[in-house]
Amino acid sequence: MMEGKVSGLREAVIRLNISGPESSIEVEAVLDTGFNGFLTLSRPVVRALGLLARGSRRATLADGSIVALDVYRATVQWNGQKRRVLALQAEGGSLVGMSLLYGSRVVLDVVEGGDVLIEPLPRTH
Repeated sequence: MMEGKVSGLREAVIRLNISGPESSIEVEAVLDTGFNGFLTLSRPVVRALGLLARGSRRATLADGSIVALDVYRATVQWNGQKRRVLALQAEGGSLVGMSLLYGSRVVLDVVEGGDVLIEPLPRTH
């Protein structure tokens, strides 16, 4: 199970260990159910990990604007297992999207300091 907290800004925040070819770091990431990708990372995090660009993708931001974002491969420690994921480089903090959350149960106590719990769903097949 992964755990985090709801911030004073009413964001569900977890800590993630992310690895690249040059290093591993821990980042705070906000759960974003409006983002259908895996993960966004800032330019400084991408550089620190030594990630190599794999191309770019068009993305629609929350304000409706469309931008091209560079795509990278990173490894995330997720519920005790390493997962290779696509990460988009974007301004701002790191975001966890629905593709990374897929197959999980997410429980939020939506008050400042409330618990954020993420656990894998039992496999039925």
